[in-house]
This record gives sequence, C-alpha cells and structure tokens, in this order.
Amino acid sequence: MGNGFHVRKGVALASLVAAVGAIVVIIALSVRLAQEKSRNAGTLPINVKPTSSAPEEPWDHYRLPNTLSPISYNVTLWPRLESDADGLYQFSGNCTVVFKCTRETDLILIHSKELNLTLLDGFHAKLTGLNGPAPRLKKTWEEIQTEYLVVQLDGPLQANSSYELFTEFAGKLSPNQKGFFRSVYIEDGEEKVIATTQMQPTYARKAFPCFDEPALKAVFHVTLIHPQNTTALSNSMASGKSVFPGRIIVDGQDLVRTSFEPTKIMSTYLLAFAVCDFGHIRTEAGSKKRNTDYTFIRVWARRKAIQRGMGNYALEKARPILPFYEKYFNTSYPLKKSDQIAIPGFGPSAMENWGLITYGESVFLHDLEKSFNEDKETVVYMISHELAHMWFGNLVTLRWWNDLWLNEGFASYISSLGSDHAEPTWNLTEVIEILEAMVEDAFFVSHPLSVKEAEVRTPQEILSLFDGITYSKGAAVIRMMSNFVTEAVLTKGLQTYLKEFQYKNTVPKDLWKHLQMAVDEAGISLPRPVEEIMNRWVLQMGFPLITINTRTGNVTQKHFLSNPKHVVDRTSEFNYTWFVPITWMKNGKEEQKYWLLSKEDMALGPSDWLVANINLTGFFRVNYDAENWERIFNKLNSRHEDIPLLSRAQIIDDAFNLADLEMVNMTVALRTTSYLDKEVEYMPWRRADSHLENFFHILRPRGIYGPLQAFFREKVTPLFHRHRELTLNWTKSPTRHSDLYNQMTVIKLACKLEVKDCSQLTLTWFREWMKNSTTNKIRPSLRDAIYCSAMAAGGVEEWDFMWSIYRKNDTSDPDNLIYALSCTRQPWLINRYLEYCLDPEKVSEKDVISAITYMAYNPVGQPLLWDFVRTNWEDLAEKVCWHEYQNFSCLFALQLLQFKEELKKQLSSVDGTFEEALKTVEDNMKWIERYKKEVHGWLISETSEEK
Repeated sequence: MGNGFHVRKGVALASLVAAVGAIVVIIALSVRLAQEKSRNAGTLPINVKPTSSAPEEPWDHYRLPNTLSPISYNVTLWPRLESDADGLYQFSGNCTVVFKCTRETDLILIHSKELNLTLLDGFHAKLTGLNGPAPRLKKTWEEIQTEYLVVQLDGPLQANSSYELFTEFAGKLSPNQKGFFRSVYIEDGEEKVIATTQMQPTYARKAFPCFDEPALKAVFHVTLIHPQNTTALSNSMASGKSVFPGRIIVDGQDLVRTSFEPTKIMSTYLLAFAVCDFGHIRTEAGSKKRNTDYTFIRVWARRKAIQRGMGNYALEKARPILPFYEKYFNTSYPLKKSDQIAIPGFGPSAMENWGLITYGESVFLHDLEKSFNEDKETVVYMISHELAHMWFGNLVTLRWWNDLWLNEGFASYISSLGSDHAEPTWNLTEVIEILEAMVEDAFFVSHPLSVKEAEVRTPQEILSLFDGITYSKGAAVIRMMSNFVTEAVLTKGLQTYLKEFQYKNTVPKDLWKHLQMAVDEAGISLPRPVEEIMNRWVLQMGFPLITINTRTGNVTQKHFLSNPKHVVDRTSEFNYTWFVPITWMKNGKEEQKYWLLSKEDMALGPSDWLVANINLTGFFRVNYDAENWERIFNKLNSRHEDIPLLSRAQIIDDAFNLADLEMVNMTVALRTTSYLDKEVEYMPWRRADSHLENFFHILRPRGIYGPLQAFFREKVTPLFHRHRELTLNWTKSPTRHSDLYNQMTVIKLACKLEVKDCSQLTLTWFREWMKNSTTNKIRPSLRDAIYCSAMAAGGVEEWDFMWSIYRKNDTSDPDNLIYALSCTRQPWLINRYLEYCLDPEKVSEKDVISAITYMAYNPVGQPLLWDFVRTNWEDLAEKVCWHEYQNFSCLFALQLLQFKEELKKQLSSVDGTFEEALKTVEDNMKWIERYKKEVHGWLISETSEEK
C-alpha cells in the first residue's frame, strides 16, 4: 500500500484550550496522551496489552487455528450501482471455497464481517466432502467480535482430506472504502457510481467469507455480474468465454456476466475487482516475458480524464518501470496484464492488488495543462512503489502482519530505484522521510520493525503498523544494509530469496539467510552474520546516538530518545545497543568503514575535521566533541562543498535535535546555519527551515526576535536573489528538480523574514489568480507560502477571495486554505474568522481545530484567540478530539494556571494532560532563561542589530 496510507494518511485533529503560546502548548496537551494512544488516528498503539481475560474458545481468538488450508475460491458477486427503495447500495453473491484439512477438527472458522448470510437448510453454509462424505453441520453462527462465521460439525474433518464450503450472502456497498465499496463522482453533470475494493489488511471478509490471513494463499476464480455498458475488471484477464459475454437476465434486469481467468496463488488482501464505465489507454507491447508473451499495461480512469490525457504520464512511466524491476529481481512479472485504475476519492492513496492496482486520482492522474513537476513526482513514486510490491508482497508475502516492513519497507526502498530509472535527472531521495522517521522512532512509545506476533492480533493492532516506522525506517535500514553489503550483493540476495519463496510466505530469517549466502559468495567481510547485525535494527525499537570524541578517539552509543526523562517500558534482548556501521571522512577523505559493536570503543585518531555517517547512510544521529564541532563550522564557512550534501543536511538536523536535549549548546545548532548564505541546495535549507519554525514561534514576542530575524534574513537573501535569476525574474520555473522544492522554502522564509520584494511578489501572484479564479497558476508546492504571505500583505479583498474559494469546496486540499485565512494581520478579520469557527455551516467541524491551531501561530491573532477560547470553551470542547499536535511556547503561564482552575469540571478526564502542558510551559520558560542571553549575544555578534 502506498505510504500515503500512513502519512499522507494520519489525520491531525489538534486539541484546543488557550491562546498565544499557551494556546499552542495547550493544543499540545494531547501530545503525551496521543503518544500513549496511537501513532495513527483511530488505531491502537502497538505495545498496548489486552486487559481482557484469555480466550476460552477457538472462536474467541483473532488468529485462525492451523487446521484448515484453502486451495481455491469461486466467488460470484453482483454489485448494484443504483440504490434500492431504502436508498441503500447493496451487493449479493456466493462463494465456494475448497480447502484441505491439515489436522483433524470438528470446527470450521472462516472470516466474515457485515455480511447477511443466507440460511441453507437452517445453516449459514453448506459443506461437501471431495474425498468422501463430509460430517453433518451441527450449529452455525456469526462471531461479531472476532469476525468469524463459526461452523460446528457433528463429526471431525479428516486430515489430508479436501472439502468444499458454500455460502450465499448480501452486503452493503458502503462508501467507507473497506472491502467491496462504492465511490461516487460527477461527470457531465451526472452522478455516477463505481464499485471497487480495498481488501488490505483485513477487509476481504467484508466482500465474501474467506480465510483472511496473508499466509493462507489460494487461487481465486472471480465472476462479476454487472450492468450493460459497464466494464468489469479483476486481477486476471477476462476468460476467453467472456471476451464477448452474453447477456443474462437476473430479477428481470438485463445484465452481463464476466468471468476471469484463475489468479496466481495469492493472499486474500490482494484480491480486487471493479465495475465502472471508465475509459482506458494501454501499451501495445509491454514487458517481454520469457515465454515470448507480452505483459500489457492499461490505465483506467473516468472517461473525461482519459480523453484529456490525464492518464498518459502514468502509462508512460509504468511502461519502463515494470521491465526494470524484472531485470532487477531477475524474475519475470508473472501476470498477463497490469491494470492501473484511478478511483475518485480513494483514501489509501494506492493499493498493490496483483494485476489491478488501485490509486487515488490525486496521486495518479496528471493534467498536462494544470499540473506541475511536483505532481509528476507523486505519480512516479506511487507507481514505482506499487509495482515494487508485485515482487515484494505479492509474489513473496509476509507470513503475518507483525513483519509488515518486509512488504512496505522494501517497496519504499526499491521504489526510489524505480523512480530514478523512470526520471533519471530528478535525483530523488528519501532522506526527508528518513529524518522524519527518526523523529517518530525517537518516541518512547515507538515500536520495532518486526513486532512479536502476540502483539499484533486484532484488525486495529494490524492497522496501527501502517506508519512511518514501517515504511520509512524500514526503507532506511535496508538502505543502510545496502551500503555495508553493497547494492550488488543486496540485489543478488533478493533474487535468490524471491526465487526460492515465490508464491510462498516468509519471515525475516528467510531473507537474512539469502543475504548471508550472497555476502559469503562475494567474499565480503562483516564483523557478525547478517542476521545478528540486522536483528538489532529490526527487533528493537529506536536507534542510537553515536558520540565521537576526536581528542581521544573514543566512540560511544546510546539509545536516542526525544525525551530522556520518559521510561521505556518495552524491553530489548539487546539492551538497546546496535551493531553500527559508521562511514566517516577525515580532512575531506573517506576512510574505511568502522563497526561499533558495543556501547563504547576506541577507534578514531585525532584529525583536523571529521564527519561521520556520510550522506546519512546509517540510521542514527551523531554528536562530536566541541573542538570537532568548531572544525566543522570552519569547513562549512570556508568550503562547505567539501562536506557531502546530505551530510550537511544531517549536521543541521542532528545539531538542533541535540540542542533540544541540551546535549550541545543552542549556539552550536545555530552555527550550523551560519554558512547558509552560500548554500544553494534544497536539503540543508529544508532541514534548517523545519527547525527554525519553532525558534520563530518561541522568540517572536521577545526582544531577541529582531536579531534572529536579521540574522536569517541575511542568510536567505542571496538564495532569494539566486532564484529570481534562475526563474528570469519569476517568470519561469527552475529547471533543476531540487530547485523547484527549494523555491518553496526560500519564498516562505524570505517573506516571513521580510526580505525586500518578497511580499509584493506573492501578492502579485495571488492577485493574478483573483482575476481568474478558475485558473490557478500558482504551483502546488508554493501555495502554502504564497497564500499566507498574500493574506498577511493584503487586506479584506484578498481575504474574502480566499474565503470564497474555501466555501466553494472545490479543492482537493482545503487545509492550505484554512491555513492561509489565519495569516491575516487585520484583527477584525481574525475575529470574523473566529466567529465563523463557531458556525458549522461556515467552517466544517473537521476544520475548526486546524483553523484555531493555525491562528495560534499568528502574533496578531494570539491575544484575540486567548479571549475567544476562554469565552467559548464549552462550545469548542464538544468539537475537539484530543490528539497529537506539538509545538513549544512559554507565554501566559499564569493565565494558563488560572484557566485550569476555571475548567476543572470540564477537564477532569484530561487533567493529567493539562499538567503535562503546564510542564511544557515551564520547560520552555526555563529554555528561554537558559539560552536567552547566550543566543541573544551570539546573534548580536553576527548581525548589525543594536541591543
């Protein structure tokens, strides 16, 4: 599944309490609570243990017993694309599953959820023996909690015998994008319905009764009954007899029956089907297979979208990526076709169904007239990720969801190779995702990549694993492994692994075995076997902080936590130590890789300057002694190009994270940015910008803000001028891909820091849009910065225009409009916006908390917001969920204490969270007191500002 599911899939419902800095902190009240809950909205944390008593009956367990093994399914489904008399959309169907009894049992458990099962001779199913008579049914019922159809028998099923279980059922074709669902869209003024599927992770049971676990693979025979003038699609090609299917009459309706060729043996979560009236384009001759047949690729979408060429780019890029993977894996794509279909309003972003990949329109379709390079990057990445799953996940599948990273981590890593092949000039990198995964993995409630099976039983526990750890950290440790075994050896190991386990299920140990074979064959020397090295990165959460003392040569490691005061409850058999491959350079020359195998070692001699973890090849942070930090600053300021690009970004990121934890002085972090007036690359600026955001919010009301603003204005001005030249005075887009992204950063910072001409530039662009509201020429990546700057520089006319755009609700991303409206510097407009937030007819409840949160960042809005929240607390509290939103501030501590007393009755259930927020306020006040003089003095010395 595309990683939009977790990131671009976690919805931040911020909490709310007060204003100014205190508002943002109280909004952050939910941080601690959310950490105790889930990394994903609506899911359970992976390390929460059940409180209920141990299950007593087999049907009380969420895992199936190892008594039955499916062989094949014959599934027939008829989705109704029109509502019935009660306004409901339904589907009906039947399923025959052939299974083998592997161990004698008198019980059949098969998953079924929200299906209305037809009674057959008084039972919910019919059982037939294929090697002799079957025992009679004794009792059947649906077990709601564990999502089973339970079939008790009068006698035992015989081991090694095969049986057939038949069910008839009906279900709702709901819009919730789980199982068999409907999606609605408007075309030529007509509302149209498409029926399609999302089976991962545990939703196949909502479409038909099945053994819905990834290890229980089978062959699927699918038949779809659908209206005339619609197309039916599934994983396989329509069978020969259905190329020109005859009409059938069902309940007086003139319909079509389309049957599909048997699928390859696969897991239930990969099954897919769709009924629609979409158009398509296709390749004439795609990837040549070894049997001389060809795999052809088709792109399906709304007919208007296909006619406008919106699927052309996706088809153009899927064409080379598929054969690239065949060559990389040394394994042919085993299916005859690869369908890619764009589903209107599809939430999970994408899903790797074997032969019928589903995508959300926004991540797949590319409008040649209205889209930009950033949109192309999303399309390429999503196609690369999903096609990588055809091998990692589909051909070879995880045994159980606790090892989800085997699917998603590898698909994320390999997709960067596919993307680079499809667009070789872009030089795409996943470093931002790696650094963001470090932030997530530094929480004391993180989880290992491979979680114990006992901790992942329920559907909610499974769903909670679709997060940044699984996707981005998974990709990062594979990237690290590729570096120390070499990419060629990694590729060789993957090839033999896929060959041995094709159409089977695996655990990480199987992968380590093949990688070790490749390492041994290549003669690569490692300090420990691959499995021993990787277990420390896979079986325990977190990552190390490596500290290097260049005076003594001492190298140490320690579990890095974003708050060391928190106690880590999850134990580790490795005591949170890692086998760490350290790449490093001394005086500009890369040295031999060093392995840190214990908590402390003596290894590196003194040097003029040293940088470790070159280009972020390892998943860890690095700290140095004060002398080496000084040498790094000197090198950055004299010849920063001598330090690799990604290392420059990591130096900034590490320094700010270390300063937050008081492991280095805050001036150390600031000094990593001193050279930025000479830096033109995106990654270092991106990391600096992400950390400066907190600085600006904390220090804006203080006298120190003037020197801070002057210092960074001096740094960003040369880059602003450079981009003006690159773009021919802002009339063209930059040609380099990284410059496209850096332009977003430079405009945002330049306007915030009041660089001359920036505000006027953004206001001019915005007013051009105002003249023709149907044509927005502002690139998507620039919209947040330009909208906000235009609101700040403009007045009521600009604000009213933005409000009208929000009210039209015709944008796929309303959040940037909510954010922009909060940026006005007009107090009366802020008050109007706050009043609108109380009216659900004006601001939807899902947007209220975002709006208030964003206004807390606005210094003009902060005092207004404080009074507003105090006055309207009861109304607002009803709209609020306590969830994750983090920032830091230190103002209005006394008001916050007073507010707490006033709200004791309402806040009794979250009073502990309030105490956490107060503690955050106190910590930030201490931060100011501790660093104010030092930082202020340093900034004064670096700028021409007067004290």
